[in-house]
Amino acid sequence: MYFKSTFFEGYQLAEKRVTLGRTITETDFVVHAGHTGDFFPHHMDAEWCATQPFKQRIAHGTMIFSIGIGLTASEINPEAMSKGYDKLRFIKPVFIGDTIHSEITISDKSETKRPEYGQVTEHVEIINQHGEVVLVCDHLLVVKKQV
Repeated sequence: MYFKSTFFEGYQLAEKRVTLGRTITETDFVVHAGHTGDFFPHHMDAEWCATQPFKQRIAHGTMIFSIGIGLTASEINPEAMSKGYDKLRFIKPVFIGDTIHSEITISDKSETKRPEYGQVTEHVEIINQHGEVVLVCDHLLVVKKQV
């Protein structure tokens, strides 16, 4: 992790970056359930899940979001602040043993009410080891302009 200043003008539409991968473990399931209180059987009960369509435990969508976004945090841009996330969708289930990575594409740039800032939208796709998109969202950034 390192600091890299990128001002609004430095973001280019369609610019893309890809993160390293991360394998999802049973420990991830247990820790996330403990943090959130989400002990639903879909995530925690292997015997019950064996009777369901996917036949195995499904990762918490919020956990995959957290881990996938965490993978994108390889550089710190002191010129940008996160405004939040839009259009979050869980596309496919993720299971214990799956490896995910994130692909981030600059999809939009726009002006803001404050002339010294602009808004940048990063389209985030979290992808499994089979090349399937499992989660998508848009990350909104408020970014300083160069003066």
